[in-house]
Amino acid sequence: MKALVYHGPGNKAWEEKPKPSIKEPTDAIIKILKTTICGTDLHIMKGDVPTVTDGRIIGHEGVGVIDEVGAAVSNFKKGDRVLISCITSCGKCEYCKRAMYSHCEKGGWILGNLIDGTQAEYVRIPFADNSLYHLPANTDEEALVMLSDILPTAFECGVLNGQVKPGDTVAIVGAGPIGLAVLITAQFYTPAEIIMIDIDDNRLSVAKTFGATHIMNSNHENVFEKIMALTENKGVDVAIEAVGLPETFELCETIIAPGGHIANVGVHGKSVSLHMETLWSKNITISTRLVDTTTTPMLLKTVAAKKINPAKLITHHFALKDIEKAYDTFGHAASEKSLKVILTNG
Repeated sequence: MKALVYHGPGNKAWEEKPKPSIKEPTDAIIKILKTTICGTDLHIMKGDVPTVTDGRIIGHEGVGVIDEVGAAVSNFKKGDRVLISCITSCGKCEYCKRAMYSHCEKGGWILGNLIDGTQAEYVRIPFADNSLYHLPANTDEEALVMLSDILPTAFECGVLNGQVKPGDTVAIVGAGPIGLAVLITAQFYTPAEIIMIDIDDNRLSVAKTFGATHIMNSNHENVFEKIMALTENKGVDVAIEAVGLPETFELCETIIAPGGHIANVGVHGKSVSLHMETLWSKNITISTRLVDTTTTPMLLKTVAAKKINPAKLITHHFALKDIEKAYDTFGHAASEKSLKVILTNG
């Protein structure tokens, strides 16, 4: 089969690899129908995720059709169309029993990280019964790709950890796909104001159409001054970091109100300064999290009921074989006006 293979920072190739086979009775082999590229994959390509080693097939999102199942798989059969979760869970370990599937002792985020991932024609999914979902009938497969990772990540790490409540003023730093997914799911809780902060005017204009009440370009405006003017010098109730850079997290530290919540979603490859000299007395909460995908079943129902439409995050389509071109488009988001790309295995 063909797959996208990582060969160290800045080096990847679309090349021939052996088709995966069943290794454990709990495995399933999935023929990929549609997959995508994540901001985390760009971090991998920069060398920010050292657990990803030379020769690894990248990718942790997608929908597909089951090609083969192991003898112990009971919930799925050959031919079933499935959503692949970015998180693999055994369902039996201490962390799984606490619903912290991201820290599963035999799984967690391993796809495209510790084992071969989904940017390929086929992928092996361990613990298939706990790591796959049946696709609801009559739903948009492209939209459901967004439920592999970015929708549950945005909702769990951003909205739930940030404890967004009705009437809150929420600031989302980063209007990329994950920040926009935070914007979509934050509206479940009817915050009074949602401020979207970015350096890309196109993404900010998209955020406005998605429900942002205010947009701010931090390259051209003093975001701190604008937010203080907007909030009577209090700051925001919830600040959600959706980029993964020191300066964006530190911006969250400056704009948070007393008693507020800073929720980190971004993947950080460098250390960040924690300004305890200003934060120690402010009664704030800082949370970090890797998505556990506990909310995926709920989000599937919400999408199937057409209460939210994650397909609007998709801006570009490519054949899977053109994935290197897709990476170039996704990696130059400002000039290409790209959000999520869909790769179809024809």
